[in-house]
Amino acid sequence: MEYLDFELPIKELEEQLDKCLIIGQESDVDVTNTCKQINKKLEETKRKIYKNLTAWQRVQLSRHPSRPYTMDHVRALCGDTFLELFGDRGFKDDKAMIGGLGKIDGQSFMIVGQQKGFNTKTRQFRNFGMANPEGYRKALRLMKMAEKFDIPVLTLIDTPGAYPGLEAEERGQGEAIARNIFEMIRLKVPIITVIVGEGASGGALGIGVGDKVYMMENTWYSVISPESCSSILWKSWEYKEQAAEALKLTSADMKKQKLVDDIIPEPLGGAHYDRETAFKTVEQYIMKGFNELKDLSTEELIAQRMDKYSKMGEYKE
Repeated sequence: MEYLDFELPIKELEEQLDKCLIIGQESDVDVTNTCKQINKKLEETKRKIYKNLTAWQRVQLSRHPSRPYTMDHVRALCGDTFLELFGDRGFKDDKAMIGGLGKIDGQSFMIVGQQKGFNTKTRQFRNFGMANPEGYRKALRLMKMAEKFDIPVLTLIDTPGAYPGLEAEERGQGEAIARNIFEMIRLKVPIITVIVGEGASGGALGIGVGDKVYMMENTWYSVISPESCSSILWKSWEYKEQAAEALKLTSADMKKQKLVDDIIPEPLGGAHYDRETAFKTVEQYIMKGFNELKDLSTEELIAQRMDKYSKMGEYKE
């Protein structure tokens, strides 16, 4: 287990507990009460830390190297029913954007999402979860296929942003994202979106237009990352904590602003502490959202979706 800077008190107590258990196993000393005391203090420390997380700490948790990525969710949700589909039929297959057909609780879904890597080699292979235009065009191709066969769409968002390289701009990165937003607004099948990690800028919005948009508890969703915001406003990354607070990017902030529909609770410490529970909770919310949408007519579905996004950004002076 890797620990973040604010988790160091937990690390120390867990190390103490491990040493206590080893002493009990290797000697005749009764360490039961000592272990109980350490364990009690450990649980109290966990609750104290994780119930009072700052915005920046939630950003850190969303990037935790042990956190489940999109394909981890897909495997847990679909088992061996997932059939991955490739390519945008125009340029090439983008490994940062995965997509395919799978069954969740017996219901078929077209699943699209960004995938990060778990080591240096796979991070380069997946381009750190930053999709190129062909990735967004692949996503749109699959969503249009789902529309053709009347299959609901599930999108899983986890990206630090769309790839900002010169070649991506030359191939029309902005147009590809804008086209996806335009087409998703009027897609004739239900769209359920879950932010499972980072939800940064247009890279997230390119697959983020949904009838139901859920955020996992320790994720973030914003027009810009705290570091980039800090570098623009203060010419330095040192103020990223202040930027994170000002951006109102946490799941609680997004729910308060009515930009997402609900928050998916995570196990204490984050999804990586108890993956199975996290996966089951995500599945429950996906199926709950689908059951609320499945009986709507195409006209009602699109009208509700358009009305939902039209209301965003309204304010009174």
